[in-house]
Amino acid sequence: MGRRRVLHWNAWRFGLCLLAGLCGVARAAASDLYSAQTVVTGQGVDNRLAGFALCLEDVLIKVSGAYQLSGDARLSSLMPRAREFVTGFDYHDQMSGKPKHDEQGTRDRPYDLTVAFDHAKIDATLAQLGVKPWLAPRPPIGVIVTMTFGSRSFVVVSDDRQSDLQRDALLAAAGKRGLDLVLPTTAQAAGVDAAAKGSPAKLMLPSAGPIVLGHLTWNDGELAWVSEWQMEAAGTQHRWQLHGATFDDTFRRALGGAAQILSGNGAP
Repeated sequence: MGRRRVLHWNAWRFGLCLLAGLCGVARAAASDLYSAQTVVTGQGVDNRLAGFALCLEDVLIKVSGAYQLSGDARLSSLMPRAREFVTGFDYHDQMSGKPKHDEQGTRDRPYDLTVAFDHAKIDATLAQLGVKPWLAPRPPIGVIVTMTFGSRSFVVVSDDRQSDLQRDALLAAAGKRGLDLVLPTTAQAAGVDAAAKGSPAKLMLPSAGPIVLGHLTWNDGELAWVSEWQMEAAGTQHRWQLHGATFDDTFRRALGGAAQILSGNGAP
């Protein structure tokens, strides 16, 4: 495949900003938009090519902001040719530092596969799909999410261990969609009724641009997170609902919807 490049991820930068106690985050560089990451087993060619295909779809969505491309039947003919769009890739062993205990060695170890794609080829493919690259500066997105599980409710914040899993999932979802994220601190969220479906967004995150409000409630009967989302953009209030088996998947879809609105690709 030629050269490999070590690529950096928005989530890493987000984490540093949050640890430093900052409300703002660095903007995603254009080159980051044309890269994606997935998890593969081993470093074999077959799994690598499958990873390329998954990353290609992610990059087409991330560059354009058009989440409606997810699962688009027109992409099926592109997936087997994904390697033609790749300019570099890199592996990171998730079990780095841990000894190998079997004769299979690295074949069954999980790796983060990071893939970089050719800008011109991605842009040309998007044109064929009827969408455009979203290359204008992307404003930092304020995200205020409340979680309700039974009688327990809490706000996802940047500096409290109670919401570590949800915070990390939101950061990963933002990186996947090419968005910069701002989460409230515990102090900013103080006094907010976590069980309520609305919140004084601008008072909590005055430095953010558009603000996404989300409320997730676990439904025992459906074994799913039922969520309601809203965001104002260009004077229009957008509302949408999602059902997801995991909050990770729900966050990815919700932020995909936000990106779709902000990029001018329509409602979620």
